[in-house]
Amino acid sequence: MCGFVGILDLSATPDGERARVLEAMTRTLVHRGPDDEGSFCDSHVALGHRRLSIIDLETGRQPIDNEDGSVWVVLNGEIYNHRDLRALLETKGHTFKTRSDTEAIVHAYEEWDVAFVEQLRGMFAFALWDRQRQRLLLARDRVGKKPLYYATVGDRLIFASEIKALLAFPGLDRALDLEAVSDYLSLLYIPREKTIFRRVRKLLPGHQLMASPTGTSVHRYWDVHFAPEPTSESRAAERVAELLSEAVGVRLESDVPLGAFLSGGLDSSAVVAMMARHASAPIASASIGFSDPAFDELSYARLSARHFLTDHRDEVVTPSAAEAVKALSWYYDEPFGDSSAIPTYYVSRLARQRVTVVLSGDGGDESFAGYRRYYFDVRENRLRGWVPAPIRGAVFGLLGAMYPKADYLPQIFRGKAFLSNVARTPWEAYLHSVSGVSEADKAGLLSVDTRRALGGYRTADLFHDLYRAADTADSLSRIQYIDFKTYLPDDILTKVDRASMANSLEVRCPFLDHHLIEYAARLPSSLKLRGRQSKLILRKAVAGLVPDVILKRPKMGFAMPVGSWLRTDLSELVHDHVLTDRSGHGLFAPETIRDFWREHEAGRRDRTTALWGLLVFNLWYERFMDARP
Repeated sequence: MCGFVGILDLSATPDGERARVLEAMTRTLVHRGPDDEGSFCDSHVALGHRRLSIIDLETGRQPIDNEDGSVWVVLNGEIYNHRDLRALLETKGHTFKTRSDTEAIVHAYEEWDVAFVEQLRGMFAFALWDRQRQRLLLARDRVGKKPLYYATVGDRLIFASEIKALLAFPGLDRALDLEAVSDYLSLLYIPREKTIFRRVRKLLPGHQLMASPTGTSVHRYWDVHFAPEPTSESRAAERVAELLSEAVGVRLESDVPLGAFLSGGLDSSAVVAMMARHASAPIASASIGFSDPAFDELSYARLSARHFLTDHRDEVVTPSAAEAVKALSWYYDEPFGDSSAIPTYYVSRLARQRVTVVLSGDGGDESFAGYRRYYFDVRENRLRGWVPAPIRGAVFGLLGAMYPKADYLPQIFRGKAFLSNVARTPWEAYLHSVSGVSEADKAGLLSVDTRRALGGYRTADLFHDLYRAADTADSLSRIQYIDFKTYLPDDILTKVDRASMANSLEVRCPFLDHHLIEYAARLPSSLKLRGRQSKLILRKAVAGLVPDVILKRPKMGFAMPVGSWLRTDLSELVHDHVLTDRSGHGLFAPETIRDFWREHEAGRRDRTTALWGLLVFNLWYERFMDARP
């Protein structure tokens, strides 16, 4: 795992200033690559790299070039099929000078031009410079495991693994993207190609960017296609087990110590079960727990560890919430309100004490319909099919509006969300289900000036476009498609990448192997979700390998007691950074924020997500906007 930066300027010649700027940009990524650094500059491009050494410790320094120095590349990630590619490319006359997986990229490009990226199996973001054609190629892996950002400043294209590296480039416009601010309040993350900065964009997963004297273009090279194919349940379970085992196997190559995250959930236990098949020594596993039993999974993690005979370490952490949220505002570069970033940071820190690489269970929920909200979405869509839209909007909309917002009652008695969702379109219901702040509350939180500047912008329109783009009529598959395009890359994978890289730890995710994703997408939805039973075919695939108690236990999120923290540990931070007139920054309405706080503090309404999101936003703003040079 690594980080890289770059500057492309096709109209200029190199000078000392470019080298100094490149060095400053690269220095911001030292946490991503503490082991080594390297750079390359020619008349039009400058590449900088920070390395976390994983494969080929001796000769794998980047940037890496081809035989004659005409093609150069920097990579963040791992190419798991690099040995097969190397063997094939050597038969075609290519000469390798390292054992690094990165070198396979330059020779594959020489052989197959830009289409070579379709042959890569791995997690990656890279920048490749072709000196002869004066062509820059940026690419990002299929599901967005590794990040890549870019911006233009005058005639120059700048790019990097993290936004903070771009901010080190002189003259970059830091104006906020108000649509991103609006999206953040809804989702607690910023989706798709947007970032909090109007001039900075993400390269989307499964996309390439090409820049040359003829212009710049972006195109998609991969997508997930939900096209069910006939199969038996037994054959599907067998094939899922085969693909998961293979995906784990190719992710075990490492020249440094390797282990696993083990939460005690189905996905991480399934990964460790497959690791145990391949391993010749006990697996180093890591888990964390919390003193509050409502958020603690250590008993299940320890059960799995005993079952798989792992070399297990865990600890009960009592995190300083105030210190953690302040520290993470630096690593995430933009507002990121998923509070599970905190436990992810702590388990990464624990694992890094013994290993440099871990395997995790991320991605299983998206492919195999593991989220609880999928079940409710299927129920809602069934009712939508029975009741005409005008009646749904009138009757269920009215019932939803009348139903009390009973935050204090157990979940089973909270029917307001279900009634309200049935009155909505599927994509609007999806947004309502995942929203940190409802559209009505968001309208009150945004200042008059912000609402005016946004015009008619709606976050729901993003999900409408994705819902329509899915090449399937199956409603569950369409929601899974939306998750693959938003929640997975922009929340889950962003969270894991930044929290692990803050500890210089590489995380590999077998469930995100594109062969496994593509196969799961071709399975009928009935093999993923049947009634309330989620991940049906995955459970059958690992039955007999994973303990029954793990197979049968309900899903538990990697969450923190944020609501109570806001009233206790974080109360002072809220008062200092959220409940002041200045904390609105002209974007938010301070009086509405104070109303939310009074309701939450008194226990009348649960305003956790809104207040947490605002706290995270303000801490980010003070670090990156108020404190900017």
